[in-house]
Amino acid sequence: MKAAWYSKNGEAQDVMQLGDLAQPSPQAGEVLVRLATSGVNPSDVKSRRTRPVTGGLIVPHSDGAGVIEAVGAGVAASRVGQRVWIWNGQWQRNLGTCAEYIALPEAQAVALPDGVDFAAGACMGIPGLTAVQSVILAERMAGDLRGQTVLVTGASSAVGHYVTQMVRLAGGRAIGTVGSEAKAEHARAAGLQEAIFYKTESVPDRVKALTQGKGADVIIDMDFASTARWVTEGAMAPHGQLVCYGSNAPEVGLSFRPCLWLSMGMKFFLVYDLTPADRQRAQARLSDMLANNQLQHSIGARFGLAQIAKAHQTVEAGQTVGNVVVDL
Repeated sequence: MKAAWYSKNGEAQDVMQLGDLAQPSPQAGEVLVRLATSGVNPSDVKSRRTRPVTGGLIVPHSDGAGVIEAVGAGVAASRVGQRVWIWNGQWQRNLGTCAEYIALPEAQAVALPDGVDFAAGACMGIPGLTAVQSVILAERMAGDLRGQTVLVTGASSAVGHYVTQMVRLAGGRAIGTVGSEAKAEHARAAGLQEAIFYKTESVPDRVKALTQGKGADVIIDMDFASTARWVTEGAMAPHGQLVCYGSNAPEVGLSFRPCLWLSMGMKFFLVYDLTPADRQRAQARLSDMLANNQLQHSIGARFGLAQIAKAHQTVEAGQTVGNVVVDL
C-alpha cells in the first residue's frame, strides 16, 4: 500500500518518506479501512518533531475517513462497505492514517453518514470529539448552557470552530478570541456573536464589557497559559467553570486567592484518553449532529500524499483557517 512515514524525528522535509508498506490484515475484533482522507493536527506535527520513534517507523496521523473493506473474526460482516471516520488511529501505535489502509479495533471506526464527505470525516477524531467533549463537560459543570455566556478561546481554530457551533446549538451565547478580522469572519459564520481580538485588546476588559461586568459563565479553553491569567483579571464570572484541553506552555502559574474567591471550577481532559463512557456519549452526540446536518465543516487546505511534507509545514505555520487534510 502507498504510505508516508518517518523513522526519526526532525523537520518534515528532512524525515518524511513516501513509498510502499505491507497492507495490514484485520485481526480478531478489527476492521480494515480503505482510507480516502487523513487529517493532520498540531499533535501530529509535534510528535514528528519530538516524540521518540520506536518500532522502526511511524505512519503519522490519528484522524481519517474511508470505507471498511474487510473485518476480522468477531466483527459483523455487515460492516463491510460502511463509510467510517477514525479516532486514535496513531495513538500509542505505529501505523496511523497517512496510508491507503489501516487495521484497527472496530470501535475506532465510527459510522459516517452518507451526507458527510470524507474530508469532514477526517476532522472528527480530534477536532470534532474535542469540541463535543468540551461542551458536554461544560454542561456537566455549569448546567444547561441556554442563556449562559461561553467564552471560546481560539474561536476560529479547528476545535473552536466546532465548539462555537455546539454552544449555539445548546442555546448558549458564544463569544470568543480571534487573531485577525479574517478569523473573526470565519468564527462569526459559525455562530460567534462577539469577537475579541486578543492581540490588540484586553480580553478580560472586553469580556467584562460584554457581560455587564460579570465575566463569562463558562470558558472553553485551548491555551491555559493565557487563560489562567485572564480568569483572575475578570474574564470569569463568580462560580464560573473552565474546561481546558490545551496550553501553549507546559508550566502555568495560577494565583490561588482570586480563584478561591471566584469559587470557580476547572476541568482538564485529553481527547485521546476519554473514559469509555465519556467517549460513547461524545460519539453519540457527534453522530447525531452529523446525521442531522447541524455542523459546518471547514477544510482550509488539501494535499495529495506526495505533498505530505507541505501538509505538515502548513499546520506548523498556523496561518491556515480550517483543517488540513491529505487525500489518499
